[in-house]
Amino acid sequence: MGAHARLFSLTAAVVLCTSFAASAQWRNVVTKVPLTPSGAPNLSAPAPKLADGKTPDLSGIWDAEKRPCDEATARLGCIDAQGGLPVAAFNIASGPKEVLPMQPWAEALVKQRRASSSKDDPVARCLPFPSPRGWSNFGLQKIIQTSESLTILDEYMLQYRQVFLDGRALPNNPEPMFKGYSVGRWDGDTLVVETIGFKDDSWLDLFGHPLTAHARTIERIRRIDYGNLEVALTVDDPKAYTRPWTATIKLALALNTELLEYVCNENEKSLQHMIGPPAAQ
Repeated sequence: MGAHARLFSLTAAVVLCTSFAASAQWRNVVTKVPLTPSGAPNLSAPAPKLADGKTPDLSGIWDAEKRPCDEATARLGCIDAQGGLPVAAFNIASGPKEVLPMQPWAEALVKQRRASSSKDDPVARCLPFPSPRGWSNFGLQKIIQTSESLTILDEYMLQYRQVFLDGRALPNNPEPMFKGYSVGRWDGDTLVVETIGFKDDSWLDLFGHPLTAHARTIERIRRIDYGNLEVALTVDDPKAYTRPWTATIKLALALNTELLEYVCNENEKSLQHMIGPPAAQ
């Protein structure tokens, strides 16, 4: 596993997020942001634009919104998660009591996954996230935007995702991919991203909510101000859910840092110690 300033041993259920000082790597990195009169970062300043002066610029290094550890998650090792746990990491519906409109087979599958060890989670085997799950990742993500594409780099497993903004259509009969195939268009200050072509039986979160090859997702991505990003994710997967549903995921700009490698299948020793997430009631 590569050296990491925010080294985290991300497993599918034993969430061990050991935080080290950001200055341990990439010393003297300073994020260029607007400043208040006192010289502090002004993260509530207006969102930046591309060189054309009109198109919102989503570029930056982003960290998923966190919540403090609680009794439901303390047994998962979150005592080491000094920054808290991503809000949607366990349940993409954004709360442990929120229930998605699942088909009967999907409901039974999630109950089974929550009652057992999470060694079956693809993340436990160091496989990539599907794109919807990436927004609530434990690691940082870097968005690089041009007029024709948006690329998302992920610390976890050195992943990348491409969203094409050049007007191309989604492919017919696409070969299934972990991230799927994504195209986007601007609706005012919101980037609307449509994705198809997922691998079957992906996991959307640690609870094991499924995403199948029949899924089509819509992400409405908006930079609310300089320091805050909001993603309204709609999942339309008739095989797994009785109707489309939407969850909102928030991210904050990470300052004075850069991405570093996290390759979980290098010297992997965590799988044997994994336990499951909070069991279904």
